[in-house]
Amino acid sequence: MQHRRPRLSRAAKALLAASAALAAAAGVTVAQAGEPSRKCTAFDTVTLGKYYVNNNLWGQDKGTGTQCVWDNSASGSTISWGTSYTWANNSKGTDADVKSYASTVLGWHWGWKADKAATGLPIRVGDRKKVTAKWNFTLSSSPGTLDVAYDLWLHAKNTADWQDQPTDEIMIWLNRQGGAGPLGTKYGSVSLGGAMWDIYRGDIGWNVYSFVRRANTTSATLNIDDFTQALVRRKLLGNDKYLSGIESGTEVFKGSGRLDTTSYSVDIG
Repeated sequence: MQHRRPRLSRAAKALLAASAALAAAAGVTVAQAGEPSRKCTAFDTVTLGKYYVNNNLWGQDKGTGTQCVWDNSASGSTISWGTSYTWANNSKGTDADVKSYASTVLGWHWGWKADKAATGLPIRVGDRKKVTAKWNFTLSSSPGTLDVAYDLWLHAKNTADWQDQPTDEIMIWLNRQGGAGPLGTKYGSVSLGGAMWDIYRGDIGWNVYSFVRRANTTSATLNIDDFTQALVRRKLLGNDKYLSGIESGTEVFKGSGRLDTTSYSVDIG
């Protein structure tokens, strides 16, 4: 089973941005940490300091169901949040179609929602800055078909905005259930952060590299630089690229369950 990402044309991205602007004008709310923050509408967000939680239902046209996100706490650069979901295929969907990616966002995600300066991004890959990502979470029993993963966005320039398509996307899968599998074909393997990872390579209009952990975990402390440099050494990624966005969440293909992030942080430098 492989996940798929939509190939966004410039016109499609312009339409998406216009829709977001209309939603803002219509009064879509953004809750702050500590306020009632359960959000169940597609692309609703909850702001948590330099991050925001995004109820990203980008594949909902292939499914029937619901997904909600909420915040629990924020202290310094550490946050906790959760999501619950129920998804089934509709007449257009299959088990290979991702329905949603409820996630935290730091930095770029087709534009900048939080204060760009506060995020510490973008950073040039070749500058070798340490990016410490810590994540502890729990999954419900029998959570369906899904993966729990980081999603990194890279550009050829440090001024990327909503209209700029990424050149590269890097996913780091910590956990997968129900037979979920990454886009593309297996390229190789690598030992990083005390674990073995299989590397997959695909293309959806930009390069997609997936590091899939061989053994599932619900707790990880990673240096993102280790993963970008693993691709640099294999001549798959250039040191001149810029890491613009760091996300974390769950791609759900089908099923019902929840993901609770007990603590999450990203610190740069």
